[in-house]
Amino acid sequence: MTNLSDINIAIVDDEPSIVTMLQMVLLRAGFQQLHAAYTCAEALDLAARISLDIVLLDIMLPDGSGLELCSKLREYGNPHILFLTAKASDLDIIKGFAMGGDDYITKPFNPMEVAARIQARIRRLEIDSPTFSLANRPDSGIYRFGRFTVSEGEGELIVEGQHVSCPAQVFQLLLHFCKHPGVVFSKTQLYDKVWGMNGQGDDSTVMVHIRRIRERIEVDPGDPKLLLTVRGLGYKLVKGPQKP
Repeated sequence: MTNLSDINIAIVDDEPSIVTMLQMVLLRAGFQQLHAAYTCAEALDLAARISLDIVLLDIMLPDGSGLELCSKLREYGNPHILFLTAKASDLDIIKGFAMGGDDYITKPFNPMEVAARIQARIRRLEIDSPTFSLANRPDSGIYRFGRFTVSEGEGELIVEGQHVSCPAQVFQLLLHFCKHPGVVFSKTQLYDKVWGMNGQGDDSTVMVHIRRIRERIEVDPGDPKLLLTVRGLGYKLVKGPQKP
């Protein structure tokens, strides 16, 4: 059974009173990993850093539309997105689902209903996919990064639904990045941690393996959006395209 305290929930709303109310109700329901965002930019930053399972998303935000934000969040994973909005017409609801929403609640709403819908969704996912409670957890061995997934236990790299062959050392390097998303590693650190050579390797070895990873996971290996070079520091893996 899913441990509710492990579920990452983002509440994206520009009204602090609504965010606070939802946090209180969800905490009482057993959820602990609650993250607040008051703008589209803050929500995207959360998605880039955290594997979100549930997103409670307002449509009208100060810096953009929650409808457009919904599709952008899909670049970072596949969270369950529940719209919370005062826009209650049939057309608005249809637009919400068309843009990738999974559920829709109009304001004003009972926060206990929100908690109940989330719990119902989790129960449904447990029935359909028994591994749901393990997805995207650091100890699960399954790491999802938008267009690709790495399974440590199976030793598999899947890109856009297709299995991609990956030499052992290339896979180990990619796996290391997957376990530490957003963290910058120098070439020396990578050689130490992945090859275990205590910094005795040459830079070209790491560079060649970085290139081989990019050839597998990037749309355009020459213009990487996932495995990035941080000038003067090293490399880092992100969950989706970075903001300019």
